[in-house]
Parts: sequence; C-alpha cells; structure tokens
Amino acid sequence: MIYAKMWTVVKPSVGIPVFIAAVAIASFSVHLALTLNTTWVKGFLNGGAGKVVAAAPAAEPAVKK
Repeated sequence: MIYAKMWTVVKPSVGIPVFIAAVAIASFSVHLALTLNTTWVKGFLNGGAGKVVAAAPAAEPAVKK
C-alpha cells in the first residue's frame, strides 16, 4: 500500500468514513452543478421528449474499377 504510514497518524475508523463522505459530497456537488447550469439535464430528468434529429443519408460508396 502506498500510503501505509498514513494510518499511523489517522485511524482507519476515522479516515475511511471521512474519505467516503468526501467522495459522496464531491459527486453530489458535481451532479447539482450539472442540474442547475444546463437545460438539457432538467428536460431529460423530467421525461421531456426532445427534438429528434434525423441523420443525413449516407452518400453512395464510390465503386473502384
């Protein structure tokens, strides 16, 4: 383990929950920022059927002789 000496300073019973809580808070804040700062996420989460964009038909492949 790379950070084995860290556990001589911080107890695993304290460090592991703090680390997991930090990851959860960071994840929540990223998702909250996406929800608040974009319009398509709100529509997607509300079940809005967005505009369907049709792809242009593919060109015929050139035949080499």
